Amino acid sequence: MWDDAFPSFLIGLREGLEAGLIVSILVATLVRADAKSRLPQVWTGVLAAIALALSFGAVLTFTAANLSATAQEAFGGVLSVIAVAFVTAMVFWMRRSARTFSGEIREKVTGALTMGAGMLMLTSFLAVGREGLETALFLWTTARAAGESAGPLAGAGIGLVLAAALCWGLYRRVLRINLTKFFTATGVVLIVIAAGVLGYGLRDLQEGRVLPGHTAYAFDLSGSVDAGSWYGTLIQGVFNLMPTMTWLQVVGYVGYLAVVMPLFVRGVRTRTPEPLPAMAELSESSPSPRRRPVWVVPVAVVAVPAVVAGLVVAFARPKPASSETVAVSETECGKGFTAPDTGRQTFQMHNTGDKTAEVYLIDPATNAVYGEVEGLAPGTTRDLVATVAGGSYAWRCVPTGAKVVTSATVHVSGGGGAVKAVVPVSANDLAAPLKSYKVYVDQGLATLVTQTRQLSDDIAGNHLAKARTDWLTAHRTYSSLGAAYGTFEDFDQKINGRADGLGGGVRNKDFAGFHRLEYGLWHGQSAGELKVPAQQLALAVVGLRKAFPTQDFDPGDLPLRAHEILENALQFELTGDTDEGSGTNLATVDSNLVGTRELLTVLTPLLTKESPKLLTGVDADIARLQKLLDSAHRGGSWTPVEQLDQATRARLDGATGQLLEDLAPVPDLLEIRKSA
Repeated sequence: MWDDAFPSFLIGLREGLEAGLIVSILVATLVRADAKSRLPQVWTGVLAAIALALSFGAVLTFTAANLSATAQEAFGGVLSVIAVAFVTAMVFWMRRSARTFSGEIREKVTGALTMGAGMLMLTSFLAVGREGLETALFLWTTARAAGESAGPLAGAGIGLVLAAALCWGLYRRVLRINLTKFFTATGVVLIVIAAGVLGYGLRDLQEGRVLPGHTAYAFDLSGSVDAGSWYGTLIQGVFNLMPTMTWLQVVGYVGYLAVVMPLFVRGVRTRTPEPLPAMAELSESSPSPRRRPVWVVPVAVVAVPAVVAGLVVAFARPKPASSETVAVSETECGKGFTAPDTGRQTFQMHNTGDKTAEVYLIDPATNAVYGEVEGLAPGTTRDLVATVAGGSYAWRCVPTGAKVVTSATVHVSGGGGAVKAVVPVSANDLAAPLKSYKVYVDQGLATLVTQTRQLSDDIAGNHLAKARTDWLTAHRTYSSLGAAYGTFEDFDQKINGRADGLGGGVRNKDFAGFHRLEYGLWHGQSAGELKVPAQQLALAVVGLRKAFPTQDFDPGDLPLRAHEILENALQFELTGDTDEGSGTNLATVDSNLVGTRELLTVLTPLLTKESPKLLTGVDADIARLQKLLDSAHRGGSWTPVEQLDQATRARLDGATGQLLEDLAPVPDLLEIRKSA
């Protein structure tokens, strides 16, 4: 956790010390001026600044949470760049202001003492508020980079507490610290950390599609560098340097250091500041004491930032688009539909018939689909949100078991910008990919027949060590056929069934197939105990191979499986949920990836036509996940999931999740829709 905590610890310590020094000088000036009655005004301003910083952090968190995944990346990237700008300005400001820091604060306090209570509160509020906002922004960006780690919050907390202790010691003249050297040294370290935050922010902007080049990698060391080692974790946590970085990240990181670091170092050398004055060197002015403010004032100024943040949150909620009700039934479709305005629109689809229906907003000339609602039950109403631009629009209703009904066409004038639409494919379009994939599966099953027979022979001959090797080979072959599982019917349970849900678990007589043999081979069962399950597995594979050519393989299953194969891998394999002792879950994921790659190969012509850029990102995702899997494979052995360190597991989950996100549009792009 310390690797995630260190950047926040340093920013908490430095910002806390800056703010603490300001408060200490304010307090010391008032004490030496015999104006202790004005101290509550200082603390009120300080509390208001803290409330402002916390409210600012809450607004950032809420705003990000209500954005789409892509928008969140862009939002986080922009704030990371802003945070780098603030931190850079901070280190240069302290370098320039070191000589006159204490004198300037005392001068402001002296001026404020001659004015009302509000001016002293404003002085302390402005002095501390700047540091608080910088801390909130930098902490938010580093916490976002660390994911679910509590390191940034813990580090910032420790830094702030230590800063408060140092300021108290300086105020009481217990400590003597060369603050000029301290701010110079921490400035150098913060510039390096800021370079990493800039690189992370640029990557977010690429993921958010604000900047180009998200697949243009300068290097990818994930397969050769142990990112889970102590040094790898430290480098990533402190400096935000990742095993895989794009060219833009590298140029931004190196360019920032090349420009900012020499300027900072040169400024330190050419302008050596004097040590900051001791707390005792303070003004002796003594204006007449003022009465302590009533409790209403502190409460009010502290509450204002929270109230403002609440108003921002309330008014920033996404506002519903304008809507109109459109009727759907077996006899008429689109009743009540009039030419909508351009822009984002919400249509309330109300099923007035007695059959469940699918409803599509289409371009009647090309059959392109702009929006859809599936499974609209009789008597129910659901929203369909679509973006409308100039063009022609109609509704297509597909009631269950009834004829397709298409509404009259309406024409929308005006621009409205480009609107993304999906041109539907037909069963005929998927016929060639389906044929190719069925050949792949048939060949895989033929290989599997041979492999499971060999596995059965190994066990019959009491060659259990060889059986473990051959078990993995056969199981990997089966795991590469994921897009066809839906056609295997009961054979899948016999071949690859799990003990979950069975009474008695692994001891249940119905527990069969690869996982039954896995449990026995890795839990010391004898060849005699495993002989019958091995024979049953071999017979089930033979039966599947004979039945497969005659089984119904819906062409619409192919686009669905492009996403589901790895979705199951993420749910069952990368959690170790299916491990019965072999520790080969990652080998299964590797085979799942092989199956996904084969499926995408047969779908490539259609995907290239529907979304030319999609496969570029998917290919990069696959290569990244493949390298992570390869790094867990040494010789003939695979690292068990439970033995992976937390960082490596997070990277595997993250790479798989990113690939799933990029594969998610495939089912919609290649969905077979009925036409009139």
